[in-house]
Amino acid sequence: MSEPHPRRAAVTGIGVVAPNGAVTETFWKSTREGISVLDRVTREGCEHLPLRVAGEVRDFDPASAVEERYLVQTDRFTHFAMAAADLALDDARLGRPDTDEAPFSVGVVTAAGSGGGEFGQRELQQLWGKGSRFVGPYQSIAWFYAASTGQISIRRGFKGPCSVVAADEAGGLDALAHAARAVRRGTDVIVAGSTEAPLAPYSVVCQLGYDELSTVEDPTRAYRPFTTAACGFVPAEGGAMLVVEAEESARERGARVRALVAGHAATFTGASQWEKSREGLVEAIRAALDEADCAPEEIDVVFADALGVPAADRAEALAIVDALGAHGRRVPVTAPKTGIGRGYCAAPVLDAAAAVLSMEHGLIPPTPNVFDVCHDLDLVTVRARAAEPRTALVLSRGLMGSNSALVLRHGDRV
Repeated sequence: MSEPHPRRAAVTGIGVVAPNGAVTETFWKSTREGISVLDRVTREGCEHLPLRVAGEVRDFDPASAVEERYLVQTDRFTHFAMAAADLALDDARLGRPDTDEAPFSVGVVTAAGSGGGEFGQRELQQLWGKGSRFVGPYQSIAWFYAASTGQISIRRGFKGPCSVVAADEAGGLDALAHAARAVRRGTDVIVAGSTEAPLAPYSVVCQLGYDELSTVEDPTRAYRPFTTAACGFVPAEGGAMLVVEAEESARERGARVRALVAGHAATFTGASQWEKSREGLVEAIRAALDEADCAPEEIDVVFADALGVPAADRAEALAIVDALGAHGRRVPVTAPKTGIGRGYCAAPVLDAAAAVLSMEHGLIPPTPNVFDVCHDLDLVTVRARAAEPRTALVLSRGLMGSNSALVLRHGDRV
């Protein structure tokens, strides 16, 4: 008896709320044009803090995207997540999946690093300024990094596998991989991704303990990975949610298969041990390629982690060559996040969204604000490069030591 054909996980919907665009189309237009929106931090209460530059989402009205009863229960990072999930489901033509007939057919998986700092700060100020009677009941859930998974599933009536990935920044890629594996095991649809809102004063103060954080005041110089001027990263808010579902059923219902989640792997090499991250990334890349049944020379573009720390940048550049061989010196590499900031767990999900769009549009987006590359990489800078990428490699590392690699294939690949 022949083995059944394995289910393949397809990306059928993309929803983005990012500093350079509160909808996917605007995000892609800004990304492909290499527009940098990094600017001075304007959030109230941050004026006196050393962090000067970040990627803020300014063109977003939560009240127009989320019902009032959910707004009062949730933090800004969950507002982003619910809005992005709506956009992704609409894009997949699953605006309102029929969960009445199959309530366990749709699940949710997210990753988050900062949680609900703005909501938590507000309630703590109430506690210390007015007393415990003035702390709202939703403080117990709104700050929690699992809030987005819970609220998306409750709001939409999704009762399938729901989970949260804890793997610092690399968790964004791990969430997409978790979704793909759930689909391969039999779940119909998973809404997966990550959003962050780390720019409340309390959240910023927590980040100031990271040696890797850039405190440069010039937005054009604050985040310049792979250059001699690399001085750390700048944070960002926003993120993306993707709809991942079984390819066969997606095609049967006439959905557009935008990409296939072909392979993934993760490793751990310790907090801020950037030299060791070289080995960790190599192992993750090789294992992801193996799962995808993908030869190194099939990779057409690499979306880099691009931390902006000299030791970390060097480790990543060497890891790409170690894992891909001579092809690693020729393959186009890009880091569009230098134009919007590094949104912690959301950063690699935005990269994955950009990778899908790059394969669809035949363009590799540039790396804003980066010109004088000092590593042996074919880094795409200044302007987008015309190409026909069919397979993309997305990389991510976390400040606490997680490493992750994800292989995406073009949606019409057979």
